[in-house]
Amino acid sequence: MCYHSATPSNQQLKQQFPDKKINYRGKEIYHVSGFARPNLPVTLNSNYDSITEARWKLIPFWVKTEAEAAKYANTLNAESESIFEKASYKNYINKNRGLLYVNGFYEPHKVKGQKESENYFIYKPNKEIFTLGIVFSDFTDQETGEHYPTFSIITTPANPLLEEIHNEKKRMPLIISPDDRDAWLYANSKDEIQQLMRPYTGDLAAHQTYRVTGARGEDTDRPDIQNAI
Repeated sequence: MCYHSATPSNQQLKQQFPDKKINYRGKEIYHVSGFARPNLPVTLNSNYDSITEARWKLIPFWVKTEAEAAKYANTLNAESESIFEKASYKNYINKNRGLLYVNGFYEPHKVKGQKESENYFIYKPNKEIFTLGIVFSDFTDQETGEHYPTFSIITTPANPLLEEIHNEKKRMPLIISPDDRDAWLYANSKDEIQQLMRPYTGDLAAHQTYRVTGARGEDTDRPDIQNAI
């Protein structure tokens, strides 16, 4: 599954998406784990023209406080095949979709005879920013009144490259190509949405990196973390 990603800075977003209102103020993130519940750059279909921030890990409406949200089940990823049926997502997928802007993502690779998996960084060959399909909900803490959007990355069956890399679970994040971004944001029927949730057929590059999935108690948000080994 996609639990580890790399995201662009405010300046990188301005350069590649000059037609968008860039309300996201973050720096480039070289590696972040979804389990840290970070705020990352997104476009939500409630605000098509902007790139703003949302917090990774979708929190559904029945969760009432930040303390409950921290303990809520793992909703970092939402499987495309069951997204219309699962309780955490079925109230949102029809209306609440968006795009997460990334420079790449990390996936594990199981090596026969080895206990620890290897890690691979997956990115566009030209190093451009690309977008992942997300489902989102707006969370309000009933104790403090704090309000912010939360999201899950949608996943699909793996394409041939990710079948080879992510060779145990054989999944990949839903990559929304530039030609499909408007369709993804504007889709208004279940059929339209389902047709867009498919394995990516465009070009991707990948190389083995430091094992970020096993990193504990160290700073992995540094440029060299993406270096090939």
